[in-house]
This record gives sequence, C-alpha cells and structure tokens, in this order.
Amino acid sequence: MKYHSTITGWGENALFFLEDPDSNFIIIFNEDAPPELADISVLHTKSQLLGEPAPGDMMFIADKVFTITAVGDEAKSTLRDLGHCTLVFKGESEPDRPGCIMLEGDEKLLVADIKEGATIEIH
Repeated sequence: MKYHSTITGWGENALFFLEDPDSNFIIIFNEDAPPELADISVLHTKSQLLGEPAPGDMMFIADKVFTITAVGDEAKSTLRDLGHCTLVFKGESEPDRPGCIMLEGDEKLLVADIKEGATIEIH
C-alpha cells in the first residue's frame, strides 16, 4: 500500500464539482487545511505517502475502486507534503493540471459515498 487515509469531513463547497458532469472531481487535503481551502476540499487524516502514485495503480475511495490513468507532476509532492491533490474521474491519459490525479472506474463516485470514516487508499 502506498497511501492510506481516512476522511474526517469536507467543506461546504467540496462536493460541488463532483456533481457537475463536466468537472467530475474532488479536491482532497489534510484535515489541517487553511479555512479557505478546507471549504472546497474533502478533508482527511495526515498520512505518509510510501510510494509515488503512478498510472496503473489502484485507488480506493469510500470502497469504490479506480485505476490511476495519469498523475500530474505537482500531485506527487503536494500529496506527500499536504495530503493535497485533485482527483479527476475522467480517465484521461494526460492530467488536466499539474496537481491532478486522473482516475477511471466501473462505478461513479457519488456525493453519498463521501462519509466520515471512509478511506482513501493507493495500492
């Protein structure tokens, strides 16, 4: 396992982009994120990144499975240092932005899936 963290909460506007089919992403951040970033983020416990995420790795979010299809250059360091990146559920082979991890899966991540105590893992 490269990463394991537990969702502790989310900001008032954190799930807005997940509901928008054109955006289809969430922003994650350690639970000590500044208030202006916490408002748009899914917050989780601090965790050590034991290996860089890479295309082909599996990401588990709230018991749903996704394959990592691309990783932006900045996402590796911001996930390690701040627990921060943007998880984009479009399955593209190139990241939308440097801080993105692109994902694809058989099941869509839903707003109802985001719950306190759910886990985020990379294998």
